Amino acid sequence: MNIPFTKYQGTGNDFVIFNGFELGNDFSLTKDQIIKICDRRFGIGSDGMLLLQEHPEYDFRMIYFNADGSRGSFCGNGGRCIAAFAHQLGLVKEKTCFIADDGVHHARIIHKDWVELKMNDVTGIRPVLEGHYLHTGTEHYVEIVDDLALIDVFNKGKKLRHHSTFKPNGTNVNFISIRANELDIRTYEKGVEAETLACGTGAMASAIVLVKKQKQLGDFNIKVHAKGGELAIRFHYDGVKFTNIWLCGGAGFVFEGWKP
Repeated sequence: MNIPFTKYQGTGNDFVIFNGFELGNDFSLTKDQIIKICDRRFGIGSDGMLLLQEHPEYDFRMIYFNADGSRGSFCGNGGRCIAAFAHQLGLVKEKTCFIADDGVHHARIIHKDWVELKMNDVTGIRPVLEGHYLHTGTEHYVEIVDDLALIDVFNKGKKLRHHSTFKPNGTNVNFISIRANELDIRTYEKGVEAETLACGTGAMASAIVLVKKQKQLGDFNIKVHAKGGELAIRFHYDGVKFTNIWLCGGAGFVFEGWKP
């Protein structure tokens, strides 16, 4: 049996998507099957896998799996990609409301090169090691460095990802450098176990850490430059909580095919 799939990417973060509206909500794959699909040599190749499912109360349900076959709580760029995919299918118009494992999200499809995703409010940022730790849909550690080019992202990121401070779940690791009110970022993603071209929740975490350290209040629009392109993070900070957070950037169709 050939199973149809579609591949999307958001700022270089790429995902294989299966359409549960066609395949049914009972459609599932084993951990080993997901690993093989995401493998860049023996499979389709991607940073993760998404299931688009029907839901009685929302436009759709998003289920996210990491490239290692584990289920992830949420993925920001994946959320933007699945919203763009639902729009391509005609399931939603320019605005949508969907549910994921971390709660309800709203998205706006401005055009194929710009999709905006509303994220959950953030509190509880704490200084740890040489950086900060927070939860932006999934766990993130953010460390500010002087020169990103000098950072061994894979080895240092891997070490921090498994650091005892972040047990039992581990953490994603972001290294950032600051220029004016903009950020350059490189991210080691758990579940992928490698550096990725971009990470939406990591970009969001990094922008929040920047504003937290600067001790500014009000509305912000932070540009984040990743290897795969540019993201923008908009939010409000009142000194206690980060609210009205929007993760914005490109989300585009790559190709479609059939998995045997």
